[in-house]
Amino acid sequence: MRPSETSPPPVQALDRLLATPARRERVTHVEVVPARQGRRAAWPDWVPEPLVNRLVPAGIEAPWEHQAEAAAHARDGRSVIIATGTASGKSLAYLMPAVAAAHEDGSVLYLAPTKALAADQLRALRALRLTRVRAATYDGDTPPDERTWIRQHANYVLTNPDMLHRGILPGHGRWSGFLRRLRYVIVDEAHGYRGVFGSHVAQILRRLRRVCARYGTSPVFVLASATTAEPAVTASRLTGLDVTAVTADASPRGATTFALWEPPLTDLRGEGGAPVRRAATAETADLLADLVVEGVQTLAFVRSRRGAESVSLGARRVLAEVEPGLADRVAAYRAGYLAEDRRALEAALRGRELVGLATTNALELGVDVSGLDAVIVCGWPGTRASLWQQAGRAGRTGRDALAVLVARDDPLDTYLVHHPEAIFGTPVEATVLDPGNPYVLEPHLCAAAAELPLTEQDLGLFGPETAALLADLVRRGLLRRRPSGWYWTRRERATDLADLRGSGGAPVQVVEAGTGRLLGTVDEPSAHTTVHAGAVYLHQGETYLVEVLDLDDSVALVSAAEPDYSTNARDVTDIRILETFRSTSWGAATLHFGSVEVTRQVVAYQMRRQPSGTVLGEKPLDLPPRTLRTRAVWWTLPSPDLAEADLAGAAHAAEHASIGLLPLFATCDRWDIGGVSTALHPDTGLLTVFVYDGHEGGAGFAERGYSDAAGWLRATRLAIAACECEAGCPSCIQSPKCGNGNEPLSKQGALDLLAELLAEAPG
Repeated sequence: MRPSETSPPPVQALDRLLATPARRERVTHVEVVPARQGRRAAWPDWVPEPLVNRLVPAGIEAPWEHQAEAAAHARDGRSVIIATGTASGKSLAYLMPAVAAAHEDGSVLYLAPTKALAADQLRALRALRLTRVRAATYDGDTPPDERTWIRQHANYVLTNPDMLHRGILPGHGRWSGFLRRLRYVIVDEAHGYRGVFGSHVAQILRRLRRVCARYGTSPVFVLASATTAEPAVTASRLTGLDVTAVTADASPRGATTFALWEPPLTDLRGEGGAPVRRAATAETADLLADLVVEGVQTLAFVRSRRGAESVSLGARRVLAEVEPGLADRVAAYRAGYLAEDRRALEAALRGRELVGLATTNALELGVDVSGLDAVIVCGWPGTRASLWQQAGRAGRTGRDALAVLVARDDPLDTYLVHHPEAIFGTPVEATVLDPGNPYVLEPHLCAAAAELPLTEQDLGLFGPETAALLADLVRRGLLRRRPSGWYWTRRERATDLADLRGSGGAPVQVVEAGTGRLLGTVDEPSAHTTVHAGAVYLHQGETYLVEVLDLDDSVALVSAAEPDYSTNARDVTDIRILETFRSTSWGAATLHFGSVEVTRQVVAYQMRRQPSGTVLGEKPLDLPPRTLRTRAVWWTLPSPDLAEADLAGAAHAAEHASIGLLPLFATCDRWDIGGVSTALHPDTGLLTVFVYDGHEGGAGFAERGYSDAAGWLRATRLAIAACECEAGCPSCIQSPKCGNGNEPLSKQGALDLLAELLAEAPG
């Protein structure tokens, strides 16, 4: 059966997917999100006539109410965040005041998290053919001669936070004309600026405001975001300004049928003989192929580049067997492709030459792909905001749509597909960031001093921690104190001190032995676990073995190989409490939030045959310990009513599961956080379980866990209890990053321990 020109309704397509009992058993819940009528507003009288004349023939008869409201705030000089759903037209909300500013001899700075999004915005601007809008992208790919023209003549510059940090602010004198006319700063996809990265961007925006003030301007900030909790609070934390939120989405939407899907258990056995579910990527590939056969144009979101390629290949393989002519109508799309290849794929999708596309979140961030029929989300994407952003790619022309969330073998995914109330009808998360993190703030104070000497008036801009940090920077010789302010003392670029991704340590280059070809880079902390001697290293679908890791020279030498095993680092971790900031009692249990020092040392690696997971052996490693000062949430219990032999396994299992569930309450990934558990910790004298931020100084995740501890830990217990395994598996208490090989673990012990912990918890 070939795909028809008119795709079937989503409910009908879902019914066909569930034609067999085995398939029906995999669906744990179906939710129908009702359709919504649109509400128009009149064109504001200040919007330039040429813009209206271009938009009306293109089908935009008038703005939606939320677009007009956000534009009015910006026009009146109030910084604003528009936080509405995918395809709600957020770009028009900032386009109206931005084009008006260009017509009034003002300038506009647009910040996007990716080059692809900035390029897409530029194409949309140029398609409007507005002669008074001189738009250009300014990033690492911009040729030198074009950069000069942009600085001198452009009035609508599209760039990214890294280029603002490294290329614009340090040379602000060359941008003086542009900055003197700057009316608006547009921050697109603002919900993506979270954690340590978001904290860095927050300080870059403060530096931008400071430099603008030097040239006599105070631009209005217009932020566009997916739906998030407390958008005004988040935007204020990001910009340092009072920000008004516009959240009532007035755009029309078709109905969306949303299915939660859990892959079945297989006969395979993993660590400790635990059952293993069918891979979410394999399940997604089958669903994608089935929908393509039905003529349902489908986008499959996959968390990794390799996963996207795997889903595409799997779907093509299925189609080659059942409908050979359809295999070429499925492809993969991800970052790393050449720009012309990505553009060709986007055009083929728009023209329905492609019926199925497997992608990373490269197509989540605003690239204009409209009119899709269905979306498959392969594994929880990290936040409800991202889930709805991805699901919103279907039905963008107002038609009904289908969305399917396929659960991975993971505690959080397992919890969500069995607790649909945690997805539907529940507010999305607040974006977590901490601009006051001293490990983030210090290098930005140095960068700011290099741009313009810091003065007493700047202390309030950068936050209450600034005065103490400036004194420490002077003591260390990085800044010099003078009566007129603080001055940068070094010759090197101060901007090089601030790593926007917050990885810490010098990047380790991964080089192919013999050819000298650079395959990529790994941050120094990750190098200990991913490119240690003997590690299996994956790069663009190719497999390599690490010959040597030289931390002194920051290089790992690898050779091409095809081992039939994977490697997992084993480590030992100690944690020491430095300071307790807050505590609360739950009867005999006590919850704490504070500062800790984590010492971690990789001591060995384990080899596992693929795909069975059978342990082949373990080899020792001699790597130096790494110390991390960060923030943690921890809880203690005196003498829990458990057998002594089960205490360590119970605490360890509870630690793993709670790490897996924290991303439901804080905008993080389980790889952003770590944990330690012990039946008797020397600093507390009690059974203690720690969950800590995996970044120097903290990232705000542990603090969010402390604030929502009762809900978080109840969800953790429910996730363990809901899992159908007997003694623990990757869907509940096993962790893919456990340095102790997931030993010891006690599923029943964790349930008993968490029940005792929560016995007198609030709510």
